[in-house]
Amino acid sequence: MPELTSRRGLLFGTAAVGAGALLAGCTSNEPKDEPAANDQPAADDKPGKQVTIGFAGPQADHGWLNAINDNAKSRAQKYSDVTLEITEGSNDTAAQIGQIETLINKKVDVLVVLPADGKALTQVGLKAMRAGIPVINLDRIFNTPQAYRCWIGGDNYGMGLNAGHYIGEKLKGKSGATVIELAGLDNLELTRQRTQGFDDALKNYPNIKKVARQAAEFTVESGQAKMAQLLQAQPKFDALWNHDDDQGVGAMRAIDQAGRDDFLMVGGAGALYAFEAIKQDNGVMKATVLYPPTMAASAVDLARALGQSKGVGGMAEFEIPASITLYSAVVDKTNVDQYMSTGFK
Repeated sequence: MPELTSRRGLLFGTAAVGAGALLAGCTSNEPKDEPAANDQPAADDKPGKQVTIGFAGPQADHGWLNAINDNAKSRAQKYSDVTLEITEGSNDTAAQIGQIETLINKKVDVLVVLPADGKALTQVGLKAMRAGIPVINLDRIFNTPQAYRCWIGGDNYGMGLNAGHYIGEKLKGKSGATVIELAGLDNLELTRQRTQGFDDALKNYPNIKKVARQAAEFTVESGQAKMAQLLQAQPKFDALWNHDDDQGVGAMRAIDQAGRDDFLMVGGAGALYAFEAIKQDNGVMKATVLYPPTMAASAVDLARALGQSKGVGGMAEFEIPASITLYSAVVDKTNVDQYMSTGFK
């Protein structure tokens, strides 16, 4: 993961800051009496047209999902011209569809939706768009671009790729190096993408071999159980990549119980405990690859800009983009202080 881009670099390549600061209008070197290509209204922090944003996400039964809700709420509170109508959140697709339909009936100006199941909720996204309510599709993508105006989300393949390159560079000079992988739910496409990225990165390091992989379930309990199995089956290895910092809490328990400290560990997502462990640098946890929940704050910023018919500062276009993929930065001891404030519990 590269270092943060400047705050005026917009959302592309940034994880640790929301888009509000990044949506600020940039200055131009053009003379004031001559039109410039980027002289369009761009969203900034100054109060503008009142915008009601409907926010619908899944149940916050995971640290990352809870951080999604918190980021959306805190970002909306920053703006005096934004009213956030937020649903309770549900992993039941029928219930979430009902919640979104309620927001449609309330005639909110813009919808931000993180669907529990993108495929299952595509039709309600289409319903909103056809009702004239633009949709910001957050992370889990609908089946068709017709169901959203803008998609913003993380890069699962990039997570694996960057985790693999980080480990590869750390083990570059070691002959016969071995790594293991603690994945997430294998029935999810995102898990397969993370593994594919990891495997593709490792192809660049012929001295490294992946010798084991276990799929957990993104929970503390599953992380502990599956990690214990890996440790028992693999008495020696050089590095571990764990897809998810929530299940990583359990993985760390299993590692501590086994008394193992003979390898380096890279986590995934950006939990606060992972940042703190990286900063202390007295255990196996050496880095984590971000899947930033700040995307929810950025989604609110985009929804506000859309509701006010504004573009994005730093870009020449009059409209917000159709798609934004956030960068999966690697956080280690060299840059952890920069990201500490974004860590979720």
